[in-house]
Amino acid sequence: MYGTPLPPASSTTGPFELLVPSSAAGERLDRALPQLVPELTRSQAKRLIDLERIAVDGARPKPGTILRAGQRLRIEPLAPDEPSLEPEAIPVDVLYRDDDVIVVDKPADLVVHPAAGHARGTLVNALAHLGAAGGDPGRPGIVHRLDRGTSGVMVVARNVVAHARLAEQFQRHLVEKIYAAIVVGEPPAELRIETLFSRHRVDRQRFTSRTTRGRTALTSFRTRERAAGCALLDVFLGTGRTHQIRVHLSEHGWPILGDPVYGRAPRDAALRRIAEALGRPALHARSLAFDHPRSGERVRFEAPLPRDIVVAWNALRALQS
Repeated sequence: MYGTPLPPASSTTGPFELLVPSSAAGERLDRALPQLVPELTRSQAKRLIDLERIAVDGARPKPGTILRAGQRLRIEPLAPDEPSLEPEAIPVDVLYRDDDVIVVDKPADLVVHPAAGHARGTLVNALAHLGAAGGDPGRPGIVHRLDRGTSGVMVVARNVVAHARLAEQFQRHLVEKIYAAIVVGEPPAELRIETLFSRHRVDRQRFTSRTTRGRTALTSFRTRERAAGCALLDVFLGTGRTHQIRVHLSEHGWPILGDPVYGRAPRDAALRRIAEALGRPALHARSLAFDHPRSGERVRFEAPLPRDIVVAWNALRALQS
């Protein structure tokens, strides 16, 4: 059993407990907590540890405590703040802006919209002063999202019509999305993966393609380069399921470097140090193409690999030489 939340781990209104899954064994507590409890950022997790609101098998741990599978975690969250859509001066690289859309290069560790545990400091707060609009009032302008640890290109609507037209393209899989990923292992030169996809039956915070029921998920990739038992991939999304790339690659034997949920701590010490220095899954949305909601013209936007992934790949190349 992966977790026994009391109440559910998605709640931040009271204490809850969960069991450490095997995927988190060998991880530092402060790194593993945000993956086991997605509502927490790493800084929030460290604060809870410092305030002695985290217990491991009944003992008060340090942030660097190494977890073992089966240990019982007790989390006592702080009272949640009310979500805010107020503008905040959060640095975000704007790739393009007109009257209908804003295209940004989202940095890693930035949550897309306010939610429990992330009342402020989100991409929505960062874009509020730019006039994002349309769709859900609680997440204005948002037509798709990236995981907190994933960096890269996102498009945001600036009015109701643009939001509706962009949302339709995403629903009909007319948007072209290309990611860059570093994986551990030796994948083939290219592969097309098509499976069913659903939430994990036991751990409801995770997803799986090892299911007989669910929605279709399609991922393709091409290997660009190899180094030190790892590979740099171009990944093409045919569908946009939550955690799709991370699940498909991991369950086919090539977990994304630095992914503590669907991957594992590398056995090789040098590779493990590179993953720890990266501190997040090596996944970046590098290209996004869609039909402009006003003109209908096909437009494409790209974001170069961020520095942390470049540093990680160069370190792997150095290991190879």
